[in-house]
Amino acid sequence: MGAIITMALAISLIVTVLEILNGFINTDSELLKMAKTFNANKFQILTKIVIPSNISTFINSLKVNIGLTLVGVITGEFLVSKAGLGYLIVYGGQVFKLDLVMTSVIILAIVAWIMYQGVTILGKIVMKAQK
Repeated sequence: MGAIITMALAISLIVTVLEILNGFINTDSELLKMAKTFNANKFQILTKIVIPSNISTFINSLKVNIGLTLVGVITGEFLVSKAGLGYLIVYGGQVFKLDLVMTSVIILAIVAWIMYQGVTILGKIVMKAQK
């Protein structure tokens, strides 16, 4: 189980950090200058300007991470698991049961779609609440 979680984190963490960092760097410099003019401290700048202006970046990062994390979990299951969709895909390939492989892939696609739609709905709710 630990190896599966490690694979999922290793694959998605780097992309998330880089995407969020890019969003923070591209925050409107005029807003930052204005906040500094009014003597805002770093915590106030972070909570009042940087994070609210990057909500869409957070949501997009979550959307990307759904696929990456599922790839990490399945890869971890390929390597060490005795159960799960990754195991079923490998086992089905070894015993030439294409129906087992395809069923596992379809279940994986449905899970990814449901999670993606959930994040999309969450993003709409958060963006509406922010306005």
